[in-house]
Amino acid sequence: MGQFIQAAIDSKVATLTISNPPVNALSNALMRELSSTLDELKANKDVKVLIITGAGPVFVAGADIKEFTQLTTPEAGRKATTAGQGVFMKIERLEKPVIAAINGVCLGGGMELAMACHIRICSDRARLGQPEINLGIIPGFGGTQRMRRLAGMGKAVEWILTGDNIAPPDAKAAGLVNHVVPEAEVLRVAQGLAKKIAMKPAVAIAQALKALTLGGEAESLDAGMKLESDMFARCTESPDLKEGVMSFIEKRQPKFTDQ
Repeated sequence: MGQFIQAAIDSKVATLTISNPPVNALSNALMRELSSTLDELKANKDVKVLIITGAGPVFVAGADIKEFTQLTTPEAGRKATTAGQGVFMKIERLEKPVIAAINGVCLGGGMELAMACHIRICSDRARLGQPEINLGIIPGFGGTQRMRRLAGMGKAVEWILTGDNIAPPDAKAAGLVNHVVPEAEVLRVAQGLAKKIAMKPAVAIAQALKALTLGGEAESLDAGMKLESDMFARCTESPDLKEGVMSFIEKRQPKFTDQ
């Protein structure tokens, strides 16, 4: 168990709870621990799905504002944002799905963390938003890019330039979150979804995620189609393809080996 992140593994699902009272701020030390934890779980064959949530009534309220006093030069700003972007890209490109269980306040860096995850389950009482503009800065951990891709240019411009809170129903309507559920149900719903995904074959999960995430970065539709074809071809090398087909024909539950 780390200083800032508690990890619990059950049914091939790793639940990571960020704990940095009082608001689970993303300090430099916490971000380093998150990065190393992701590396460990990536290599752990007993983990197929990750959930990230926050301790207490807060998901993540943002970056550590005190550390902003150190950003006195453009070089310092670039170094800080590049490091944060690297951690969140590691989440997005992980070949294991990551679900954000947004249990409370989710602002600034917290919103950027949630958007880097593949699926977002949100409390109906959560506070969402990118308020960086009120500090004289902009989102720097990928917020401008992911919000535009998820919610569209119009909403991204409005929300980032006003710094206003985003109501959970509006976030769902815009595509920022997948589901809005009662506050007490957030982790249960996230774990239920995670366990459902964990029952699927690991090779197909990984190849689907690669096709989706890397395909979004492809230069053209043709390039994306080529990537999808390559990922499909990789699935044919897995014995789980044969098992999936035979279980369908024989009308039984598949027994995947994740090989």
